[in-house]
Parts: sequence; C-alpha cells; structure tokens
Amino acid sequence: MNRSPRFRLFLMMVLELAIWGAWLPLIFSYLPSLGFTPLQQSLILNAFPVAAIIGLFFSNEFADRNFAAERVLAFSSLVGGLAILGCGFVTTFWPFFSLMLIHCLLYVPTISIVNSIAFANVKDPTREFGLIRMGGTIGWIAVAWPFTFILVDWNAVHAANPHGIVDWFGKVFASGLQGAALQSATRWTYIVSGIISLVLAAFSLTLPHTPPKTKKEGAGESLAWLEAMRLLKQPFVLVLWIVTFVDSVVLNAYFNWTGSFLGTSLKDGGVGIPGNWIMPVMSIGQIAEILTMAVLGMTLKKLGWRATMIIGTLGHVVRFAVYAYFPQSWELIVGVQILHGICYAFFFATVYIFVDAYFPRDVRSSAQGLFNVMVLGIGVLVANTVCPHLIQETFANNGHTDFKHLFLLPCYAGLFAMLLLAFAFHPPKSADAAAAADNASH
Repeated sequence: MNRSPRFRLFLMMVLELAIWGAWLPLIFSYLPSLGFTPLQQSLILNAFPVAAIIGLFFSNEFADRNFAAERVLAFSSLVGGLAILGCGFVTTFWPFFSLMLIHCLLYVPTISIVNSIAFANVKDPTREFGLIRMGGTIGWIAVAWPFTFILVDWNAVHAANPHGIVDWFGKVFASGLQGAALQSATRWTYIVSGIISLVLAAFSLTLPHTPPKTKKEGAGESLAWLEAMRLLKQPFVLVLWIVTFVDSVVLNAYFNWTGSFLGTSLKDGGVGIPGNWIMPVMSIGQIAEILTMAVLGMTLKKLGWRATMIIGTLGHVVRFAVYAYFPQSWELIVGVQILHGICYAFFFATVYIFVDAYFPRDVRSSAQGLFNVMVLGIGVLVANTVCPHLIQETFANNGHTDFKHLFLLPCYAGLFAMLLLAFAFHPPKSADAAAAADNASH
C-alpha cells in the first residue's frame, strides 16, 4: 500500500475523534447553564452510551453487509453533523435532546466503522493500525486549542489596547470568558463539531472503497453477544469485566466533573482556570496518551498484564486524590492531567490487547464487543446518570460544590478496582491455556 491511502486513513481518524472531542469536555457544565434539570441532563448525556449499546447490537450487520463502509460513514457524518450543528442553536430541552440523540445514533457506530475501513485497507494491521489510530488522539488534542481564541472576552482584549503581537497574544490568553458568558459561548463547541462532521462526510468519499461483507463471511456476527456472554464463565474474564465497568465509571466521572472543577473560581473551591484554557488543559491527557501508547508494548513485556493494568487503575486514584486534597495548586492540577494517558493506555488499551491475545480468533470479536459495551455503553450510562446528581445535589451546599468529598468517591472506586485486579485477576499463563479452558467449559 502506498503512502496516499494510509495518510487518508490517518486524516479520517483525525476528523472522526475531533467531532467527539469538540463538544464532550464542556457539555457537563453547559447543560446546567441552560436550566436543564439533573434528570434532563442525564437523558442528554446518556444518548451516547445508549447509542453505543444499540450500535453494537444492530449497526454492524447494517454497515458491513448492506453498504460500502465509506458510504455509511459519509451518510452518518452528514446527517449526524447537521444534528450536532443544530445543538449550537437550540436552548430548550426537547429540541436539544432530540438532536443529540440523532447525532449519537449516527456517530457512535462510525467509531467502529472507521476501524473497519482502516483494517480492511492496510497490509499489516499489527504494524500499521497503531500509527493510523494515533490520528484520532491527535484530532482530539488539536480541536481543543482553537477554543483558546473562541472562548475569549474580546471586549476586554480591545479595552486593554495591546501593543505588538506578543502583548496581543498575552492579553488574549489571559482574557478567557467566565461565568454566564463562558456558558453562552460554549455553543460554539457544537458548531465546530458539526462543521468537522460535514468535512468528514465529504472526505469519506475519497477513502478507499470498502465493500460490504457477504452473508457467508459475516454469518453469526449478529448473535455475537450470545457467544460472548459464555466467556464470563471463566473467573478471570468475569473479574476483568467487573473492573472494566468500575474503571469506565471512574473515567467518565473525570469527564463529567473536571471541566466544572477547573472553571470554578478559587473562592468557590475550584481551580479558577480561565474558560478558554479548560479544553487545552484537559487535552494534556491525550498528549500523554500518545507517549504512553508508545511505551505500552515494552511495559507489558517487562511487567505483564496484571501489573500494567494495576498501574492504569492507580492513575485514577492518584488523579482524584490530587483533585480532592490540592485544589488550590493549579500547577499540580494541570500536571496531573498527564495521568489520563496512563489510565487509558495501561488499562483500556491493555484490555483490548489482552482479549486479542487470549481468545481464539473465532471468539475475539465477541470478546471485544463484550468489553466495548462496558467501556462505551454501560459504564458511561451509569456515570452520566449518577454524576449530575452528585455534583449538583448531593455535594452541593448553598450554591457551592464540596469538591473534596465528591472526588473521594471515584478515588475509592479506583482503589477498589486496583485491589480486585491485584488479588482476584489470575489469567492463565498462556493464550493456549485460556483456549483449552474455554473448550472444556462447553
């Protein structure tokens, strides 16, 4: 394969993840500003995990057996892009919820579709896919930085009358929107996301042709979950599945609460970071993710599966402990974002590699789906249902949030997951042993 198709696949990943990365970090503080109740916020936030569950059950057969993958991607990006674009122009619940649901139902399946397109059009997936998938992380990072200029109080910049380019940049970076002005301007995150989605819709038509599978080649995939659930009979699979659920809830608590925590003023218990810097600060975790993914193979070879996963869950514990006990130290809060890369690569990416290594080829897709529905579906669903109530009601006192005790909850949950891995996760020493145990259970 020459460089041109591979580069197009890389750009496809950049655009795909930038769509999601544009609106996710700030939605958790934006929805309350629109006057939505915690229940309404949960319904909106849960459109994504519900779409993930529905997509895993139904979209695979539709996308893979009826239409070329790149055409499904183009259609989904077009309609889903128009829907998320519309979210930037509505402020009442039912229109916003309806548009978000349409977007998620169309967007979430494309996360699997772009992977399918990439795998189908590379010669050596083991060697090439990682570099292509890195484009998604770069896209998530890149989309955050334009908001350092979008979410700016330009009246304050003009009033300061800066002289010279250096002074101008200094004033812009120091004049982030706050309070109601920031929440109002957050609508631009949906507009930017919609524009990127429309660009991907057009760009999809230039991707390598990826025709649908025949029914013979895809036979049985629509019932993959019936086969996958049988894997839970093996204790080490069940333990890892439970830990994945806990870790997914903790990860999504981070996304639910960090934006609000960073933007809340010092006197109200937050970090007091200007609004235009919240998304760039959170993107530090994705930068670290690139670095940790680069050393993941070496880490697994030296430490093994269990120790690597324990380090990944420990990252959550340390990060939320810093949030709880050192909220006034913005340097430490910014620096601890690096742990996001460790949390993702050393646990979630390791889980996918573990499943691919330990299960026979004919059940790998089922096993991956079993863990995917926990990572993108059930774990997110639980977090998005509980987190708005916790931050706005349970730990709210006279308009202020008790961030310390709020953040101790995911800290303890991460500690539980770490201990469960340490004492209850005992996989066979080889993939062959796992396969033999699976055959014996029939």
